[in-house]
Amino acid sequence: MSTPDPQGPLLGAADIRELAAALGVRPTKQRGQNFVIDANTVRRIVRTAEVTGDDVVVEVGPGLGSLTLALLDVARHVTAVEIDDVLAAALPATVAARVPAKKDDFDLVNMDAMQVTALPGPAPTALVANLPYNVAVPVLLHMLDTFPSIERTLVMVQAEVADRLAAAPGNRVYGVPSVKANWYAEVKRAGSIGRNVFWPAPNVDSGLVSLVRRAEPIATTAPKEEVFAVVDAAFAQRRKTLRAALAGWAGSAAAAEAALVAAGVSPQARGEALTVEEFARIAEAGK
Repeated sequence: MSTPDPQGPLLGAADIRELAAALGVRPTKQRGQNFVIDANTVRRIVRTAEVTGDDVVVEVGPGLGSLTLALLDVARHVTAVEIDDVLAAALPATVAARVPAKKDDFDLVNMDAMQVTALPGPAPTALVANLPYNVAVPVLLHMLDTFPSIERTLVMVQAEVADRLAAAPGNRVYGVPSVKANWYAEVKRAGSIGRNVFWPAPNVDSGLVSLVRRAEPIATTAPKEEVFAVVDAAFAQRRKTLRAALAGWAGSAAAAEAALVAAGVSPQARGEALTVEEFARIAEAGK
């Protein structure tokens, strides 16, 4: 009598290498491709993301489908966004072969995630992804901005990026990604992932970041673009005081000081000490 496969429909290391060989795929550094080869890891990601049978999940960078299959096992619908033509062409067949009952609950978008402005099927409620290291932050922010229906996000990124995204004001790695992510969501670290669950194994560890969209947007009359302009200016010269760093944005150091005082922020403070709400107040005062 044969023993049941503990992986079920999920992909293991041998499956991944076999699929890659059949497709002539060699993971490239250019696209930050590191395929997850451990079924337990993708199960853990889905569990940590708290995906349920009501969720419509968008996944960015599905690769050969490791996480896709685990998501389909739980979610109502999964839409995968894949830039690589070869990987995108192969994924529907992998889904049909591994989870035939869910093949109609799967959509594929073959394009750069940064160019995606609409998705097929129902509006996404969750974003779950193993994001390529080199584009993780811009892709994350673009998806959160483009699809306000995304309530929960769990991304696997380079550990250093995870630390930056989840950093609080005053932390030495607090910066532009921290503030901009906080504009959309409450952000926290949700775990660590070792290198040995990837093929090829990266030179760095990975981290999970959880983002839960804010119930209420930041209270400000300033548009997001203006708030982000203040954030960019403050951290472009992060060692300078805000009076000096925001001089270009405001038109002069004196105008920057006036906006800071009106916002209740010390002109001698630095960007790394401010919350997203304080940046919003500065943008509002400087209009």
